[in-house]
Amino acid sequence: MEAPGSLSPASRRSVELVDSLDGLREDWMRLAAESGNAFATWEWNELWWRHYGGGRRLRVAVSSQDDGRVDAIVPLFMWARRPLRIVRLIGHGHGDRLGPICVGGPQSERRAFRLALDALPHDLFVGDWVAGDLDWAGVLRGRVVRQTGYPILRFPEGSWTEFLAGQSQRFRKSARNSRNRLEREHDVSYRSADSATLEADLDTAFRLHRIRFREHSGCLFCGDQEPFQREFAALAFQRGWLRLLLMELDGTPASFEYGFMVGDAYFAYQGGRDPAWDKHSVGFVLELESIRRSVEEGATEYRFLGGEEGYKYRFSTEDPGLETVVAPATRRGSIAAAAVDTVWHVPGGKAALRRIGTAKASP
Repeated sequence: MEAPGSLSPASRRSVELVDSLDGLREDWMRLAAESGNAFATWEWNELWWRHYGGGRRLRVAVSSQDDGRVDAIVPLFMWARRPLRIVRLIGHGHGDRLGPICVGGPQSERRAFRLALDALPHDLFVGDWVAGDLDWAGVLRGRVVRQTGYPILRFPEGSWTEFLAGQSQRFRKSARNSRNRLEREHDVSYRSADSATLEADLDTAFRLHRIRFREHSGCLFCGDQEPFQREFAALAFQRGWLRLLLMELDGTPASFEYGFMVGDAYFAYQGGRDPAWDKHSVGFVLELESIRRSVEEGATEYRFLGGEEGYKYRFSTEDPGLETVVAPATRRGSIAAAAVDTVWHVPGGKAALRRIGTAKASP
């Protein structure tokens, strides 16, 4: 077994650095299908690059077997060139559990990532919200500067009834009472967006999101991010991934759940509700309905994505976590990595380094 950060001699192969996404689509889609990660898909990454690439230079690392078959893609780009050459992953800021797109499991991912960064001249790699259970800091000889949760609800085989039977008595009682109370007092209906309603339903979702969160900075769903989110929603709908579920009370939209079913996993990307209905627990009731539908579709897991909000842990069965890792490749990079780590942990440091966690920066 390889130790973190080591590479076996057999793995020392050449890696091609590609500065265009043209020509990668077929291999990318094949590898992404194996990964089962919504944020590894060609559609997500290609669209993100068109919206946020900002004239920067792609440095996608493509690894091939001896017969020429591509076995790994690491979607890197040069985020900055001065004063430091900083490398990041396509999709950062908007996606979770980013990293290599390959087959073969964690060992193959570690090998691909190391080979990619070794092949690319740079000072510092910043890996936003990479898998917290794969020791990327050790593999890449870096350090963790941020951590957060990545709660997952893993379903046992069987029906929704069997799923509920496996929950605590307190959970079952809360779920039953919340839904029954709402249905006694109001006409409750659930509706999934279809081809005829998608645009209007997205309008409703963004409106409910704004009502719920008001004006807030740093949102990666609304405001300037809305065009990207709308375009991906349309692509996801075409691919059969989109799940936009709305709850209506007495004919009026009260809450929404927006996510993607990719492979056998559901990715709960965003939700929102009208605070006027908070005392009726509409968010909880709709989440239960979304989980029920996912089980019936054959999902084996329900991913709540990054963040440590309490409601996620009401459902989750495990939490592999997410990390932001900085890994230097030069002496200057080492100094910068230490500075980032230090500043992040002092009062006011997060605000000072906010640009490290956003998609926007000058090349």
